[in-house]
Amino acid sequence: MALDVPFAKMNGLGNLIIVADMRGRADTIAPAAAVALNAAPETRFDQIMAIHDPRLDGTDNYIDILNSDGSRAQACGNGTRCVVQALSAETGKPNFTFQTPGGILNAEEHADGTISVDMGKPRFRWDEIPLEEEFHDTTGIELQIGPIDDPVLHTPSVANIGNPHAVFWATDDVWSHDLARFGPLLENHPIFPEKANITIANVVARDHIVIRTWERGAGLTEACGSAACAALVCAARMDKTGRKATVTLPGGDLLVEWRDDNHIIMTGPAEWEFSGHLDPKSGEWVRDEDAPSQEAG
Repeated sequence: MALDVPFAKMNGLGNLIIVADMRGRADTIAPAAAVALNAAPETRFDQIMAIHDPRLDGTDNYIDILNSDGSRAQACGNGTRCVVQALSAETGKPNFTFQTPGGILNAEEHADGTISVDMGKPRFRWDEIPLEEEFHDTTGIELQIGPIDDPVLHTPSVANIGNPHAVFWATDDVWSHDLARFGPLLENHPIFPEKANITIANVVARDHIVIRTWERGAGLTEACGSAACAALVCAARMDKTGRKATVTLPGGDLLVEWRDDNHIIMTGPAEWEFSGHLDPKSGEWVRDEDAPSQEAG
């Protein structure tokens, strides 16, 4: 066992994040290590953001992203904000460019401590999401929850924001639906060959959306940044909202803007909890006694 990887336990609006410093190493965090870390109450997480040396000119780092079940994700907006806060505390830099499996992300820490992440351009074509079968109009596909003649929710909008997303539109309280029951069924529905994040959204005003999300590979979560982005762009496509809105998640609010250049900008906070060192193979870990300013290793 080699407890030689520094990590910070953080959260973005309650979205539980581990930021692991894998710089200077050739190995990766094993899926079994992720599962073991998630099994410990103190290190339970939604995503691990593993910071690696850059692989592409013009980027600061490569970010490997693991879900709590050990599977890999393409993007995590809340986790990216945590990475920015950790690296900014270490380097003093406010701006970063990261390469992720889902593409290039640019991010900036503001003077008030909030962090904006450019989540890139949304994709709406059925084979880019991807879906198992062709739909010409992805603002609403044939999928429902409940009986055929009286579905509870139906006709979700779908989009890819680094990850596949399905957004079901509710006209009532998003908490009135049993997302814990039907979330895993829909995540693994055959129509989603790479699985999907499942969101219930309620548009309460032209500039305000309330959501809950069952996150692919992680389950119910306090916040999912890419789901907030998916809700906003899908709502704007259907003229339910404008192109900028506050998205309220169980953990708090994010400001999401779908700019005219087709990029999605998500702004919100990140919070440091504690630091430690872990074994990237086994998931064994120890908590540090270091000051918070040393969390980025």
